[in-house]
Amino acid sequence: MKNLSVCVPAFDSGRTLEATMRSILAQDTEMEIVVLDNASTDDTGEIAKSFDDPRVRVHRNDETLPIGENWNKAVSLSTGRFVKVVCADDILLPGALDRQLEVLGDNGIAICSSRFQVIDEDGNIEESGLGLPDLLGPKDARALMRVIVRRGPADFGPTAAATFRRKDFDRVGGFRGDLVFPMDVDLFARVSAFGVFFGMAEVLAAWRNSSFNLCSNTSTVSKLTEMLRFHHRLGSEYPQYVGRGAVLGGDWRLARAAAERVRVRTVATALRRPDLLH
Repeated sequence: MKNLSVCVPAFDSGRTLEATMRSILAQDTEMEIVVLDNASTDDTGEIAKSFDDPRVRVHRNDETLPIGENWNKAVSLSTGRFVKVVCADDILLPGALDRQLEVLGDNGIAICSSRFQVIDEDGNIEESGLGLPDLLGPKDARALMRVIVRRGPADFGPTAAATFRRKDFDRVGGFRGDLVFPMDVDLFARVSAFGVFFGMAEVLAAWRNSSFNLCSNTSTVSKLTEMLRFHHRLGSEYPQYVGRGAVLGGDWRLARAAAERVRVRTVATALRRPDLLH
């Protein structure tokens, strides 16, 4: 049994998987790396198998699974006490794994996450020092859930910024793929019910802002609808942590985002500027 598993669910990730894998393999940490190729149609599988490193195990699905099932399967194939899920287009920065394992050495901490940077399709830094508003240091489940609901998952950070305990992942039943956009923060919120969340001030992960990732190819309406359902589900499941006021605050944020989207679409249509919609 390994101490740490880094799980990389990958689907048609040939453009970015090599950079992602190199950022993980460069970590000076004992670990296993589980790559699950979700029946990709490009060279994802070949790239994953090209790394001649005993820490890497590559698996492939016979058919493409929904994202939630695929991520859960990737974790199920791992053996570590601690788990980090890294999307196949994101990056770990130097020292990320050692720093987070150090934090998780405190058994009272259920999950930790770092701040992050945004990189473009070519790996150039666009922004840095993002994420974890009002969440630095140790926070209980109530504080974490209220911030996630009020501010949304984008302010929390990418999946790759977090590391959690496998036993807690199993206790909550893993990822719930019926709501894709908030799927990772939904897991993090539920896991936090078993211990402290620790927000790290260091920038330890990078999210790739690209035209081909899932976020870019998900409509704003779908994101807003999923977030609305997420707020209310978390509030109904954890009323002791997420009060009615927090849910209404999250709903108000979504309403403002929807109104702004309508305004942008109206202006773009009037000016015949479809580029404003991107």
